[in-house]
Amino acid sequence: MTETAFVYVTYIAAPQEKVCKALTEPEFTRQDWAHDNVSDWKPGSKWEHRESEAPHTLKLVGKVIEFTPPRRMVITWAGPADAGNPAAHSRVTFELQSIEGMVRLTVTHDELDAGSDMLRGISEGWPRVLSSLKSLLETGKALPTWAKVKS
Repeated sequence: MTETAFVYVTYIAAPQEKVCKALTEPEFTRQDWAHDNVSDWKPGSKWEHRESEAPHTLKLVGKVIEFTPPRRMVITWAGPADAGNPAAHSRVTFELQSIEGMVRLTVTHDELDAGSDMLRGISEGWPRVLSSLKSLLETGKALPTWAKVKS
């Protein structure tokens, strides 16, 4: 299969450090993502994406490739069934750039198979999660990230 990438850019009226914490600390991610991102964020360490509510089901796994707070984070990304298969992992890069009182957040999710279920899922998921993150940081209230779409 051919590899492809998904890129999403948003601007958030918040300090760079706060945006970085909102991507990595469970107290934030459970509000805007409805999941906890769990890691010590050291390069080479594992990270887990777990449901915030019991039974805290494991949804995604990966490794921290790079963590340069508050500017850049790179992680691998896979379903739990593919935890032991590095070839099945995609990569997510978060770049945070301060621009006059706001942050330009660029999320690049690459090393994805074109037409894959993962690409379809993240193409809907990233805009929802990042819009909720923006709302949380700017207004103090996250969006209902996984609200059902009405037809």
